[in-house]
Amino acid sequence: MSNIGELSYFLGLQIQQQKDNILLSQEKYARNLVEKFKLNESTPMETPMPTTGKLQSNPGERSVDQKLYRSMIGSLLYLTATRPDIAFSVGCCAIFQADPKESHLKAVKRIIRYVNGTVDYGLSYSMDTNNSLVAYSNVDWAGCVEDRKSTSGGCFYIGQNLVAWHNKKQNSQYLSTCETEYIAAG
Repeated sequence: MSNIGELSYFLGLQIQQQKDNILLSQEKYARNLVEKFKLNESTPMETPMPTTGKLQSNPGERSVDQKLYRSMIGSLLYLTATRPDIAFSVGCCAIFQADPKESHLKAVKRIIRYVNGTVDYGLSYSMDTNNSLVAYSNVDWAGCVEDRKSTSGGCFYIGQNLVAWHNKKQNSQYLSTCETEYIAAG
């Protein structure tokens, strides 16, 4: 099983096998990420993003260092391999990499502060499961303030084990929530 060991080393994964499940996490990587951006002394957040308000480009707002912003986004994207809880938030922030503003940097720092409080989160895979495939999807109709496009997302389980997840901004605008849900399900 040296291939699993090599893969876990390459991805920065910690794999813990317990009696009836396997736990995958990137705890060490998460701690290093928080320290790298000097947010380890900050108060952890309970959620990666606020539930009210949306990010948007603010032409009058001061721009921030693109290199720093992209480094933060890249580090967080790597962490989403075992952290589906931050995938949507990171995706929302990633679309502003061309011209990040102070509000966007503040949002990314909030995600890192959330990671600071949840460094031990990961994926748990039960060995006692059935083979049924279950999928969930959702969409926020016209959720992007900039272009009124929707963002769809989904997660897929085999038995009780999460095996895949995604979120994606849809390519077109749709006139109804029904139409948007239909496209997301497809």
